[in-house]
Amino acid sequence: MTTATSATSVTTAPATAHGDTGALPDEAQYVVVGGGTSGNVVAARLAEAGLDVLVLEAGPDFGPEGGAAWPADLVDATRLGRSHDWGYDSGDAYPWTVGFERARAIGGCSDVNGCTQTWGHRRDYDAWAEAGLTGWSADDLLPLFAEGTRRMRVRTYRADELTPWQRAWYDAAPAVGMPRLTDLNDLDESAGFAPEAVNIVDGVRVNTAFAYLDPVRPLPNIRIVGDALVDRVLVKNGRATGVVVRHRGDAVTVRAGTVVLAGGAYNSPTILLRSGIGPYARLAVLDIPLVRHLPGVGENLHDQPFLLMSWAGSDEMTAAMERARAAGWCPDEQAMGKAASSFETEAFDLHFLPYSPTHLIERKRWSVGVSALQPRSRGSVRLRDADPEAKPVIDHRFLADPGGVDVAVLAEGAAILRDLAADRRLAPLVGAEIHPGPTTFDRDALVAHLYRNPDNYWHPVGTCRMGTADDALSVVDERARVHGIEGLRIADCSIMPNVPRATTAMPAVVMGEKVAGLLLEEAGAVPRDESARPSATAG
Repeated sequence: MTTATSATSVTTAPATAHGDTGALPDEAQYVVVGGGTSGNVVAARLAEAGLDVLVLEAGPDFGPEGGAAWPADLVDATRLGRSHDWGYDSGDAYPWTVGFERARAIGGCSDVNGCTQTWGHRRDYDAWAEAGLTGWSADDLLPLFAEGTRRMRVRTYRADELTPWQRAWYDAAPAVGMPRLTDLNDLDESAGFAPEAVNIVDGVRVNTAFAYLDPVRPLPNIRIVGDALVDRVLVKNGRATGVVVRHRGDAVTVRAGTVVLAGGAYNSPTILLRSGIGPYARLAVLDIPLVRHLPGVGENLHDQPFLLMSWAGSDEMTAAMERARAAGWCPDEQAMGKAASSFETEAFDLHFLPYSPTHLIERKRWSVGVSALQPRSRGSVRLRDADPEAKPVIDHRFLADPGGVDVAVLAEGAAILRDLAADRRLAPLVGAEIHPGPTTFDRDALVAHLYRNPDNYWHPVGTCRMGTADDALSVVDERARVHGIEGLRIADCSIMPNVPRATTAMPAVVMGEKVAGLLLEEAGAVPRDESARPSATAG
């Protein structure tokens, strides 16, 4: 059994000048752990205000936008990137393996996602505020959504820009009660089908490294260090004092005034656990000394369950898509629908995502995904051992809610898609259903298929959830402060109590904006004026 590295085996890095991104400094005012979607937002906002910031990213830092070091798949917005992945999966939780892809590189999952930027619904965030989390209502967060949208260079497709596959579903959507909308991000709007809002410029996926870090890279008060895997947070007398980092083969201590964890729903809880912060019983069996008993660390894991349905297509659709591909721009994702199941009374709880992988076009296989956006099922993230390179045990427990609501919602979504695919205008274009196929047309057979084949929407949240003082399973308070540990914050989707009705890319940016604002408020600092910021390197 691997135990936590002892303090006596850790060396302290020599001091280095600001601006040296290749070596670790010995200390920083703010250490941001994770240069991913949320972490880059926090780091940039603090650096803009003149504060001393160190970003530690477990994967490589490829430098500014347009640099030759960036892998092609991470900047190509036509499809999902896969070259730099943590390798996380469901392990032996099921008889099969479900991949939980997460990017290990500067930019994090904003490097590899489908570029769909949705906000959810007002009730998502108002419910947080109503539960006692002051400052987290929809109206509180709306300016941050607007700023994140501006920074990430988000634009919305026009209907006439959609590929034939995307346009076919968009045009047919009113047949099942989803009106055609111009965009998806009115927080007061429910059912509808609309072109997506995307962070794509000239075919390039605009990640948070490009949007947030590049403008501050020239500043002397920020350092960005790649291939720096944080093992654990050091705590003395109830205060975070620094981190232990695996860098260039050594375990190195970096002192910190404030540590901000931004590793996401899988990595932030595992860093806490290796630090001795979490459920005592789970720490004891790994010989990790207890620093703070917080039973909620790693609990409340949830993601939106997902089913990818596929059709055979048609000669007409294949020819139309080949023409679109030849014209030079034919991305996999462009439009999305949202609808309410019979279990939803406030807004919507289903997403429909047409997916047309152009690199698979010769197979004549065309798909639409359906996702249940408000899952009741809850799982966990746990340590396998105390080695920071060991994969955690990730068990979402998909479709495991006792009432069977999650599987029922997903089955209703599949039924809506089948009704839409049978519409007289759409049916000749999409052809026969080939997955899950005719053997699941009976509802009981479909439910059995869903239970046998769980899948995820790549939006894990909740493992370090926010909560009030009387919430025994909460990990942070409404200011993202880890309970009982001064100088330790979390700024990512792990603090969400419940997943919003959204793809979580823009909500993750908002998590960073919100926590950065809280830190700046406490430091008495304000971001420098927009006109004073250095310009981003052009891509």
